[in-house]
Amino acid sequence: MKLALLLSGGMDSIALAYWKRPDIVVTVDYGQVPAQAEIQASRAVAEALGTQHEIVQVDCRALGSGELANSAPLLKAPTPEWWPYRNQLLITLAAMRLSSYEVAELMIGTVASDRSSHRDGHEKFISLMNQLMSFQENELRITAPAIALSTVELVKASGIPRSLLCYAHSCQKANLTCGECGGCQKYRASMQELYRSEGLQY
Repeated sequence: MKLALLLSGGMDSIALAYWKRPDIVVTVDYGQVPAQAEIQASRAVAEALGTQHEIVQVDCRALGSGELANSAPLLKAPTPEWWPYRNQLLITLAAMRLSSYEVAELMIGTVASDRSSHRDGHEKFISLMNQLMSFQENELRITAPAIALSTVELVKASGIPRSLLCYAHSCQKANLTCGECGGCQKYRASMQELYRSEGLQY
């Protein structure tokens, strides 16, 4: 049975891919603005690791909100990039594609900081999704191996080289990095912390 990863092309999922070496990675274009850059980053990482790369394209723009959809955030949005039920959607779409393969486990790149802003970043969400997916015909397990780690801790644990990590596309607003959104700020802060921990300047 194979191991799979939901690969967004961001720092967390790229580091997790390098660390856990899944047999298959799945990238989902669900209508988000930076989809093409995320696919390009994911493709480059999959090729570098020699990993099978599956791309799922389903246009859900009509259901999106916030920066990822280039629209005003909903009133209940906890963050500017919030897209309703996004992780639930991505897990479901990836699981549907993976039903064609002998996959036992689907990993997602949730890290500790996700708990502070999104309910789907909590252990309870992972547990509930795991129960739901493992109950169904393919009995697919859902795991988040880095949920207790910060992004920097994950990068260090993975041992990923900077040359590969630099493929990451974290921008939530565009295919070309804006440098201002929450994703760009997280990328910059994480890289600065990594370099400082090694006595280097970023």
